Amino acid sequence: MSTTTITEAEAPTTAAAGAPTVHELLQEKLAQAKLGGSEKNRKKIVDSGKLLVRDRLALLFDDNEYIEDGLLARFEDGLPGDAVVIAFGRVDGRQVCVIANDFSVKAGTWGNRTFEKITAAQEKSNAAGIPLVYLFDSAGARIDEQFESFAGRHAWGNIFYNQVQISGRVPQICALFGPSPAGSAYVPALCDMTIMVRGHATAYLGSPRLAEMVTGEKVTLEEMGGAEMHCTVSGLGDVLVEDDAEAIAAIRVWLSFLPANWEQPAPVAPALDPRPGRTLEEIVPLREAEVFDMEEFVESLVDEGSWFPYKELFAPEMLTGFARIGGRPVGLVGNQPKHMGGSIFPDSSDKAARFIWICNAYNIPILFLVDIAGYMIGSAVERQGIIRHGAKMIFAVSECRVPRITILVRKAYGGGYLAMSGAPMNPDAVIALPTARPALMGPDAAVNGIYYNQIHEIADPEERQKFIMEKHNEYAEGIDVFKIANANAVEAVVPANDLRADLMVRLDLYGRRKTVPVERRQAVTPA
Repeated sequence: MSTTTITEAEAPTTAAAGAPTVHELLQEKLAQAKLGGSEKNRKKIVDSGKLLVRDRLALLFDDNEYIEDGLLARFEDGLPGDAVVIAFGRVDGRQVCVIANDFSVKAGTWGNRTFEKITAAQEKSNAAGIPLVYLFDSAGARIDEQFESFAGRHAWGNIFYNQVQISGRVPQICALFGPSPAGSAYVPALCDMTIMVRGHATAYLGSPRLAEMVTGEKVTLEEMGGAEMHCTVSGLGDVLVEDDAEAIAAIRVWLSFLPANWEQPAPVAPALDPRPGRTLEEIVPLREAEVFDMEEFVESLVDEGSWFPYKELFAPEMLTGFARIGGRPVGLVGNQPKHMGGSIFPDSSDKAARFIWICNAYNIPILFLVDIAGYMIGSAVERQGIIRHGAKMIFAVSECRVPRITILVRKAYGGGYLAMSGAPMNPDAVIALPTARPALMGPDAAVNGIYYNQIHEIADPEERQKFIMEKHNEYAEGIDVFKIANANAVEAVVPANDLRADLMVRLDLYGRRKTVPVERRQAVTPA
């Protein structure tokens, strides 16, 4: 059987002489599509201090190498990619899927091809078991395309449905570079992690103009849904950054702590010593009334430069974040005495519960750093639902199946001790420092409860105060870490400066056991 070679000059072509070939035409269309919207729109974005969508991707992906799906979707309609870029590439060598709005194309709004591209990318990410990153900068759904994209079974709402199905299977992280209004605001709310750029990112269900029309309220866009408000007040934002480049850097750091999916172990990095500074023994005061900074304690315990706070500006009385000890990723949940004495409030309970769920989903062991007088009390917090919110944290701790190590740093009183993974919550270990003071309640509350009538029968103020102090000191002397050690209520009492070495052994040991979730269809979590 013979073969005939056809040269390029002899090959049939439909192009007229001098016209571009189909290959040249493709390259031209691809280049135009990658530019996004008009030059005027692109310039406006850059002049506002933001990056264009592909400049963000260049910072995120290793060596700026990635492939795209649907680049030419609606190109002939003047809407390249239908205002969304779907990209697959590597971050620190691991495959990641990115869904990124192109604000230069019709303000990044969602059209009928947009949701098709987004939902297809979500399904591919889930099937491949790779993290999903949303780079959001969108004016929301297009009203003029609602009849094709809103009410049917294949519609914008599929995006949120998919997020919930994927939740806990692969990490989902969202960076907000600009607006995310109305329904699209649920994308960051349904992600594991949300980063917001100060002065640019906004999220709201109804705009200030709509709010004024409906309620008569006059409010600025920043007050309604700005990045700073969401990171300090509402709790929607987890990390507040100053610009697009810092947001991308934060994404890379967050992903470095997590496995690609729920079935894989968390990645281990080279071990580093803690940062130079005071020792743990020097940091923790002996006197209960003396305040110290739990974040300094963390920085002196973990590998240098590895501490990455989560919701740092929201409910600061509760410290949460990722770090490494001996190269191993850990989640840290700690009381912060610098803020409200480290007591648990409704918001801090929600904050801790969500972070515990994230760690449990992605195989990250958790260290609880306990210095707590208990849940906050008073009519204000009761009206805010402290019991309901507090139950959420206890629920999260109790259903957690990754290794948990509880460190009694100082006081550990009442229900707060339970919420912070006390011994009855079945952690892998409870480690007490010599400064630990576990008890049902602190000396002040105990003396008031036990001797209330006697105190009020003493008429002389000086005698009354003397009696209170005597009983206070008697009770305080009875709170002894060696008593609980004698009762085998803790696994060990460890010198503060030996804690890191102890934890490194325990993390290796407990990380070897099999993780088995509770068998049931659905837990009924507190509201």
